[in-house]
Amino acid sequence: HIPLSGRNPRLRELLGIRPHVLVLNKMDLADPRRQPVSAAQRGGWGRRCTRAAPGCSGRLGWALGLGRSTRARSPRFQNADYCIMVIGVPNTGKSSLINSLRRLHLKKGKATAVGGEPGITKALLTRIQVCEEPLMYLLDTPGVLPPRLKDVETGLKLALCGAIRDHLVGEDVMADYLLYTLNRLRQFSYVQRYGLPEPCDDIRHVLKHVALTLGRTHKVKVLTGTGNVNVTMLDYSAAAYELIRAFRAGRLGRVTLD
Repeated sequence: HIPLSGRNPRLRELLGIRPHVLVLNKMDLADPRRQPVSAAQRGGWGRRCTRAAPGCSGRLGWALGLGRSTRARSPRFQNADYCIMVIGVPNTGKSSLINSLRRLHLKKGKATAVGGEPGITKALLTRIQVCEEPLMYLLDTPGVLPPRLKDVETGLKLALCGAIRDHLVGEDVMADYLLYTLNRLRQFSYVQRYGLPEPCDDIRHVLKHVALTLGRTHKVKVLTGTGNVNVTMLDYSAAAYELIRAFRAGRLGRVTLD
């Protein structure tokens, strides 16, 4: 969803000239009509741009090839092992990448916990073997956001993709920005999905249809002249959360926010 906004510029500065690979994960959610990163935009971010396939997360072929060529050039590196740190903003699939590479090359199960929200990885873990030839380890790390975001829209993009906890931004604000973005990109799959007659830019109207379609309601006590009465009302907060979840799961179409 966010091949540009989903990068921490501070990490780019710290990397300097160190060899690194830029992995664009979750490409099954991106709009195939939009090139996620051009050569000009990518400048300085990696020797190769690896776009991971769903459920596989790529092979990091450049890193493996580097290790094999180094061993072939010099006998003293025959028994060398390689350790690579996996870094990035929260909830971009770092742990999933490690587990996928482990399954691909070692045919073993997952070694690090994954989840659909930021903060699952809370500390630097021990190195995890992902390949035998060459002997290669990956280090899983907690997601790191820049100390200050460059603008509000970047923050909203990060929040929509789960890099920032929902309650820190507000589901209603995120849903409003999501609706604006879908309309701007002419992605109108939400119209049929939630039974709207036509595209709409009124988030309250859309959330009403979401709540009606999915049956999201809650009971509220109303004080009347004869006492308290329980009234069933539409739950707009739950509807906003459902709309965001549908976007993250790709059920509203393939969207590139950048």
